[in-house]
Amino acid sequence: MYQDTINVMIQTALRKKRLLEESRFRYLLHAALAGVYVGIGIILIITIGAPLFAAHSPVYMMAMGASFGIALTLVIIAGSDLFTGNNMYFTLGTLSGATTWKDTLRNWIYCWGGNLLGALTLAMLVFGAGLFRGIGPDHLLFSIAHKKMSLPYTEIFFRGILCNWLVCMAIWCSARVKSESAKLILIWWMLYAFIASGYEHSVANMTVLSLALILPHPDTITWAGWFHNMIPATLGNIVGGSLFVACAYWIISPVSKRRNNLTEEEQRHCE
Repeated sequence: MYQDTINVMIQTALRKKRLLEESRFRYLLHAALAGVYVGIGIILIITIGAPLFAAHSPVYMMAMGASFGIALTLVIIAGSDLFTGNNMYFTLGTLSGATTWKDTLRNWIYCWGGNLLGALTLAMLVFGAGLFRGIGPDHLLFSIAHKKMSLPYTEIFFRGILCNWLVCMAIWCSARVKSESAKLILIWWMLYAFIASGYEHSVANMTVLSLALILPHPDTITWAGWFHNMIPATLGNIVGGSLFVACAYWIISPVSKRRNNLTEEEQRHCE
């Protein structure tokens, strides 16, 4: 039923694997771009949401959600390597036998690190540009960062699952349609749902939390809080993309062993 889409995901995992094998520098640059692109979306939604939040408007989260589609649109259309998407790609690749769990872990480590490098670079550029100069401790940026840093560990984890379920569904659905406009609409809806609902995306949080720490900030914003959020959010994202999307569609697929359906080129990279 989903054979063609699964094959696309496997081939994508193989391309990502080969890029990392060929050049770690090029791969890290590719991953850093994703951190920047997601960060661009974060800066946009905070800029849009801040005046609504200050006015105590109940629709500020809806406005932010409606604006975040630019992040995944840039990741997919412009091209880059996003950790949360790779949770799905490499799980399917490994279930098929095209990649190994060692390949998967190696990719996730490098991709997460590259995404963080991009997010930190953007945060420093935004700081240098003075976009949030002079903001008070009650600004939306600090409010979001404090909330993320103080949520219970388990809540962050489960919000991370829900978040990457939606993000990977956006990638999965966009791979199943041919129209570019359809891809954009699907991406918009999925990301609207995750932002407006208040879920946790590890790569998006890299920009939010890092920028909050770089700026003059209240005492509630700490490096300990950065790790308190980032660890469970990352683990939740892995579960959401790997288990609830990749494994679910793998089980639903009528083909129990996908290795026999790989092309000769893909077979060679499995060995």
